[in-house]
Amino acid sequence: MAATTTICIDPTTKDMLSDLRAYKTEPYNSVVARLIKMAYDDELLTDEEIKGIEESLADIKAGRVYSGDEVKRMLGIND
Repeated sequence: MAATTTICIDPTTKDMLSDLRAYKTEPYNSVVARLIKMAYDDELLTDEEIKGIEESLADIKAGRVYSGDEVKRMLGIND
Protein backbone atom coordinates (compact mmCIF):
# COMPACT_ATOMS: atom_id res chain seq x y z
CA MET A 1 0.00 0.00 0.00
CA ALA A 2 1.26 3.46 -0.87
CA ALA A 3 2.19 5.83 1.92
CA THR A 4 0.60 9.25 2.01
CA THR A 5 2.49 12.40 2.82
CA THR A 6 1.82 16.09 2.66
CA ILE A 7 4.18 18.60 1.12
CA CYS A 8 4.03 22.37 1.07
CA ILE A 9 4.39 23.94 -2.37
CA ASP A 10 3.72 27.41 -3.69
CA PRO A 11 0.46 27.89 -5.59
CA THR A 12 2.48 28.72 -8.70
CA THR A 13 4.31 25.39 -8.43
CA LYS A 14 1.02 23.56 -8.00
CA ASP A 15 -0.34 25.27 -11.09
CA MET A 16 2.76 24.23 -13.03
CA LEU A 17 2.31 20.62 -11.85
CA SER A 18 -1.32 20.76 -12.93
CA ASP A 19 -0.24 21.98 -16.38
CA LEU A 20 2.06 18.94 -16.66
CA ARG A 21 -0.74 16.45 -16.19
CA ALA A 22 -1.20 14.08 -19.13
CA TYR A 23 -4.96 14.20 -18.50
CA LYS A 24 -7.09 16.40 -16.28
CA THR A 25 -7.49 13.94 -13.40
CA GLU A 26 -3.97 12.47 -13.46
CA PRO A 27 -2.74 12.17 -9.86
CA TYR A 28 0.08 14.48 -8.82
CA ASN A 29 2.02 11.37 -7.77
CA SER A 30 2.14 10.26 -11.42
CA VAL A 31 3.26 13.70 -12.56
CA VAL A 32 6.03 13.86 -9.94
CA ALA A 33 7.14 10.28 -10.69
CA ARG A 34 7.36 11.10 -14.41
CA LEU A 35 9.44 14.21 -13.66
CA ILE A 36 11.78 12.22 -11.43
CA LYS A 37 12.28 9.58 -14.15
CA MET A 38 13.11 12.35 -16.62
CA ALA A 39 15.72 13.77 -14.23
CA TYR A 40 17.80 10.59 -14.29
CA ASP A 41 19.90 9.55 -17.27
CA ASP A 42 20.23 5.78 -17.43
CA GLU A 43 22.73 5.88 -20.29
CA LEU A 44 26.28 6.33 -19.04
CA LEU A 45 28.76 8.25 -21.16
CA THR A 46 31.15 6.13 -23.20
CA ASP A 47 34.91 6.52 -22.87
CA GLU A 48 34.92 8.16 -26.30
CA GLU A 49 32.29 10.70 -25.23
CA ILE A 50 34.20 11.52 -22.04
CA LYS A 51 37.41 11.98 -24.05
CA GLY A 52 35.59 14.33 -26.43
CA ILE A 53 34.25 16.39 -23.54
CA GLU A 54 37.72 16.59 -21.96
CA GLU A 55 39.21 17.72 -25.30
CA SER A 56 36.50 20.35 -25.67
CA LEU A 57 37.15 21.69 -22.18
CA ALA A 58 40.89 21.85 -22.94
CA ASP A 59 40.12 23.84 -26.12
CA ILE A 60 37.97 26.27 -24.16
CA LYS A 61 40.62 26.74 -21.46
CA ALA A 62 43.29 27.31 -24.15
CA GLY A 63 41.12 29.90 -25.87
CA ARG A 64 40.58 27.82 -28.99
CA VAL A 65 37.01 29.02 -29.44
CA TYR A 66 35.05 31.09 -31.96
CA SER A 67 32.17 33.45 -31.44
CA GLY A 68 28.92 32.90 -33.30
CA ASP A 69 29.72 35.87 -35.56
CA GLU A 70 33.16 34.45 -36.37
CA VAL A 71 31.67 31.10 -37.33
CA LYS A 72 29.07 32.81 -39.55
CA ARG A 73 31.84 34.75 -41.32
CA MET A 74 33.92 31.58 -41.76
CA LEU A 75 30.92 29.77 -43.26
CA GLY A 76 29.84 32.75 -45.36
CA ILE A 77 26.50 33.07 -43.62
CA ASN A 78 24.96 36.53 -43.73
CA ASP A 79 22.14 37.67 -41.48
